[in-house]
Amino acid sequence: MSLRNPYGDFEITDPQAMRALAHPVRLAALSYLQGHSPATATQLSEHVGASPSVTSWHLRHLAGFGLVKDGPPPSGSDKRQRWWYAVAGGFRFDMPETPEGAEAGRLLRTEIMNQALEAAQTWLVDTEPNLEPEWSRRAGSANTLLVITPAEADAIESAIEQLLAPYVRRRDAGGVPPDARPVRHLRISLPEATSPQAGQPAAPDER
Repeated sequence: MSLRNPYGDFEITDPQAMRALAHPVRLAALSYLQGHSPATATQLSEHVGASPSVTSWHLRHLAGFGLVKDGPPPSGSDKRQRWWYAVAGGFRFDMPETPEGAEAGRLLRTEIMNQALEAAQTWLVDTEPNLEPEWSRRAGSANTLLVITPAEADAIESAIEQLLAPYVRRRDAGGVPPDARPVRHLRISLPEATSPQAGQPAAPDER
């Protein structure tokens, strides 16, 4: 396991782990634990759409790849229950170069995007109507067309990560301001299949 990236993410390199995590229940369980560790299978089942026994099976499967682990119960909790923790606050992967690995990577990427879009829709319905005006004004989205090279795409991603890293890791480091709250920052990059015509204008921002 490597955590040597700006966010301290778990880096997945095994295509079998990618394929395992592409399951919607497993990905949802890991995502929940990354923000709310620890939790029991019963508690998780309410958030992943599966029974406690099925959720427990998926958690053991994730543990086999080192993505989650069981540990001591929180203070004052039932010691007879099995408590699960995410090993890191997030995860990342690079698309493998082999055909089999690339297929596994695409499966995982598809499920990540599906759940991200579902999270955005849920936010619009359940969260946004109840936000204070100062936070509602700070929510938004952008749809911007860039004309960039692969090296420039890597540089942009690195710059964004370096900018966000202190805010990603501050929960573990301490010193969170009293008026801070969690903000989900979704990013989806969609390279087009063909090069643009010279002089083609970029799409305007939508905020």
